[in-house]
Amino acid sequence: MTEAPPARGRRRAPTRIERAAGRAAALHRPRVLLALLLLLALTCVMLLDGYLRAEVGDDQRVRTGASSSEVPDDILDGGPILSFPGGQAETTSVPDKTIVLTFDDGPDPTWTPKVMEVLEEYDVPGTFFVVGSMVSRYPGIVKDLVEQGNEIGVHTFTHVDLSYQSASRVTREMEQTQLALAGAAGITSTLFRAPYSSKTDAIDNYSWQVYQQLGEDGYTSVFIDTDSEDWKEPGVSKIVEGATPEDGEGASVLFHDSGGDRTQTVEALAEYIENMQAEGYTFTTVSGAMAEQQQQQQPAGADGSGAGGPAAGAPSGTGDQLQASHRTATGTTLYEGKALIAAVTVAEWTVPALSAGLVIVGVAVMGRFGLMLVLARRHYRQRNRRRFSWGPPVTRPVSVIVPAYNEKECIENTLRSLAGSTHPIEIVVVDDGSTDGTAELAEGLGLPNVRVIRQENAGKPAALNNGIRSARHDIVVMMDGDTVFEPDTVGRLVQPFADPSVGAVAGNAKVGNRSTLIGAWQHIEYVMGFNLDRRMYDLLRCMPTIPGAIGAFRREAVLQVGGMSEDTLAEDTDITIALHREGWRVVYEEHARAWTEAPRSLRQLWSQRYRWSYGTMQALWKHRRSLTDKGPSGRFGRVGMPLVVLFQIVTPVFAPLIDVFTVYSMLFVDFEAALLAWLAVLGVQLVCAAYAFRLDREKYRYLLMMPLQQFAYRQMMYLVLIHSCVTALTGGRLRWQKLKRTGEVGMPSAGTGG
Repeated sequence: MTEAPPARGRRRAPTRIERAAGRAAALHRPRVLLALLLLLALTCVMLLDGYLRAEVGDDQRVRTGASSSEVPDDILDGGPILSFPGGQAETTSVPDKTIVLTFDDGPDPTWTPKVMEVLEEYDVPGTFFVVGSMVSRYPGIVKDLVEQGNEIGVHTFTHVDLSYQSASRVTREMEQTQLALAGAAGITSTLFRAPYSSKTDAIDNYSWQVYQQLGEDGYTSVFIDTDSEDWKEPGVSKIVEGATPEDGEGASVLFHDSGGDRTQTVEALAEYIENMQAEGYTFTTVSGAMAEQQQQQQPAGADGSGAGGPAAGAPSGTGDQLQASHRTATGTTLYEGKALIAAVTVAEWTVPALSAGLVIVGVAVMGRFGLMLVLARRHYRQRNRRRFSWGPPVTRPVSVIVPAYNEKECIENTLRSLAGSTHPIEIVVVDDGSTDGTAELAEGLGLPNVRVIRQENAGKPAALNNGIRSARHDIVVMMDGDTVFEPDTVGRLVQPFADPSVGAVAGNAKVGNRSTLIGAWQHIEYVMGFNLDRRMYDLLRCMPTIPGAIGAFRREAVLQVGGMSEDTLAEDTDITIALHREGWRVVYEEHARAWTEAPRSLRQLWSQRYRWSYGTMQALWKHRRSLTDKGPSGRFGRVGMPLVVLFQIVTPVFAPLIDVFTVYSMLFVDFEAALLAWLAVLGVQLVCAAYAFRLDREKYRYLLMMPLQQFAYRQMMYLVLIHSCVTALTGGRLRWQKLKRTGEVGMPSAGTGG
């Protein structure tokens, strides 16, 4: 009976699998985007924290010895307060017998509060020129400064010499500091002091342009008359001597409340205030000094104040005058400032936490490498002893189940490799609703002991269960439809069943198409990661996964746990954990090798590993009760489960931190030290990989691709795992995804190696 051709102009309705794949793809894109956004957010948090700590964008250049030929003489010889009323530069001096205490480089969580205590004790105000990055990190201190009656000025955001910066950088430094002040204390300020500035006679042509630019923006620049030089820590007496003005003159005096040990500064400040008050000096802020100077320049009684002035030692001016430079932050500035403070708070908590996590991850990774090397060597020596035996040779026939869905490119190689087996087998091909003639091709080969069972498309677990029910023997071998066995693979794979406690055996899966770059990377991963891991898990008796490409089971054990479950996408991990919980032993047979076709493109690789990672998480969640169970189930829950979670989920999820921190350190901290650390980790990985290759008798030439693997392949695996975690956390569901095969993995001969 011939099949009628489809009507022209009508499109074929999509199958159930195609519709499910479409829905999965629709869900896939936003989760990939979310995973990338999480990584981007982490990078932004690190950059923000580095910017605050002057690791990002830091410029330590300080200009000295430049000409001042373009600076007016009356400015060079003028007072320490420079303003530009009406666009004209003018300076203001501090009135006689008046001190303006100024403090640079804060706020500091240790020293600024101590300075505040001294000022409060003597009821003296100060003017604090704060660094914006410090304000954003310690906003509460700035708020306390303002509430205590002190005046705040801008000292840039990152403490850079503005004479080296572009006009846009200058503007950005000021605006960012103003936002920090707005978020911290709800104010902005018109006062400014440039980092590394001193007296007005030190203004040069380059810095003069900066002061003019800021003057046009309404800023008043503040310099000094006397410098305590407390940053040199010369001793209390020297600090007091350096800060004392001559002959009763007024002075803008420089101290520091940050940038080092300020013990001497705090001690000297108290002594200095007492000395100055004893000499009849009063203390005020920059704005207070300007207001007092203006009053002195007016005719007597013009301000209605009458005769007399403030008492010695008391602050000059009213509270509003002392903080006249402050402006109340409103609108966008206020909300942007609060957002900045919030972002910095997040960064301040996140980066140290991530750093601690990085240390834990690093220790776990190195511990895992050490544990793998020790246990892998022990496993190899134990299983390759001349007298080692599982028991009497297993020679009885076994059933090999081959689930197949649209495997026409591979099924012939798979079946012909099985037909050459040196162990007696029956081959059960379960065609899961293929539409490409896979079943017909399998039947048409005319190979002996091959049965083809057809079923409606129901997925791989259902196909395997169908094969198990139809199997004629008590040992079943499961493999993928794109995998080929060596002639002695089945015989070697089933020997551990001589031990009646063994319920399942994991074989040694090899990448057959390793000639491409992606294939070579997967080859390294299979040998180093999967097979070296399995040696370790075998000795610890907590093997988490029997690979779908090659695994053998007691039929009795599989039926005891309910067969292959459809609850997860990783049915191989699910069944393995279930066997452990029922008390069966699962072992690794390194000499039973299978050659599988690995994904050829990054897209296919992503799809496969995404399913593996997500399926593993599903299986672990499904069997979470093993953590509190007793007996064999509890043993796996308290030994195998933590190891799998730590080494296959937690450590890989946080592993990108190693790369992000390494790049960050290379760019902004110490390139040489970061490079050496990265090379050291790579060296440890190469040692482990070389040992794994030696155990598997693989050729070392593939290890030449390992350094390149660190720059692309590994990062992709990280993103896949993060993507899987996002899917798990958002409650997503995935279906089986069929990978495109080429059938390029042919039949190997016995003993074929790397």
